[in-house]
Amino acid sequence: ADMTHLQAGLSPETIEKARLELNENPDILHQDIQQVRDMIITRPDIGFLRTDDAFILRFLRARKFHQTEAFRLLAQYFQYRQLNLDMFKNFKADDPGIKRALTDGFPGVLENRDHCGRKILLLFAANWDQSRNSFIDILRAILLSLEVLIEDQELQINGFILIIDWSNFSFKQASKLTPSILKLAIEGLQDSFPARFGGVHFVNQPWYIHALYTLIKPFLKDKTRKRIFLHGNNLNSLHQLIHPECLPSEFGGTLPPYDMGTWARTLLGPDYSDENEYTHTSYNAMHVKHAASNLEREASPKPMKRSQSVVEAGTLKHEDPGENENTQPLLALD
Repeated sequence: ADMTHLQAGLSPETIEKARLELNENPDILHQDIQQVRDMIITRPDIGFLRTDDAFILRFLRARKFHQTEAFRLLAQYFQYRQLNLDMFKNFKADDPGIKRALTDGFPGVLENRDHCGRKILLLFAANWDQSRNSFIDILRAILLSLEVLIEDQELQINGFILIIDWSNFSFKQASKLTPSILKLAIEGLQDSFPARFGGVHFVNQPWYIHALYTLIKPFLKDKTRKRIFLHGNNLNSLHQLIHPECLPSEFGGTLPPYDMGTWARTLLGPDYSDENEYTHTSYNAMHVKHAASNLEREASPKPMKRSQSVVEAGTLKHEDPGENENTQPLLALD
């Protein structure tokens, strides 16, 4: 068990969870990693820019230690970056496009995890100001955020939850979501990133988002499809899956409303609203995990223009599940 350093810092519970859910065995971690590494020669067309143990391990975890699947994901991770070079050319928090997206709350990241130890990411769709942020920059900001978060081994094992609030998202905004850019997002998140997504929750989606979802369904793996829940305005079905004590008030939770600058301050440092250059540049130079809470205390929250709060709008009152035939998740978990 010379492998224990690769699991350093994990709680005994998490190590046990990794054994039960992911088939992770500390005694043969080295062999598993080496077998994935040995497959690299089969893809001379791809530049594997990082092949250290800790890096390969996250791909094994994301694919439950199926070595060929883990290798396929590792290959796609680098291939996606090779095919979309412009997206990754200045892939740091202070890139102007990424910085604007982060500052506007794309994505939001809650400080506390849910009851399964998963990190909760939030997207308030109506805040997308299309004159300020391209969809690509929002996608880049999400991928960069995941890149920083996935450094945390607990999250490699427990995974992520994504909640998208579509309240007040206009038809005009939706018309910018073309199938080709949605496909780019699905490829980047579903097929090319070493994270476990425990659920993607749509809240308050209008009919045209439902229609878009039907359109992109063919690009989704069955496994992904099973994890997408369309709650409409029924918060009870959301709360059955994510406890209210883990959620901000916008989602009927007991936490205060989400402050859009929280995650941007964590990534950019307390002076994130200044337009000058930053010292934190690339994500591997950053150690944001412990710094977060102090930064949040020092930095005064920047008021964020938020589309009229959903709670005020009254769309998120606890509805009787019978009131809306579209409230049941279309898909149940396996």
